[in-house]
Amino acid sequence: MGKRSKTGVLKRLREVKKAEKAALKREEMRERKETGADEEPSTGSSVATEEDLAGYGFPVAGDEEEEAEKS
Repeated sequence: MGKRSKTGVLKRLREVKKAEKAALKREEMRERKETGADEEPSTGSSVATEEDLAGYGFPVAGDEEEEAEKS
């Protein structure tokens, strides 16, 4: 049997690693789809509340009404 070149072996290892990573991502996506349909959305909110906005220094609805009354 012939000797394999080092570059050929390394290329094959990269291909195997890439294929394994793709298979893992497909499996994770499949699991998320299966569990996501049965479960409620996560309790974490992606929309900021008025308290969150006020904490960051953004004007909230109550502040805008007070400013309008002052003018």
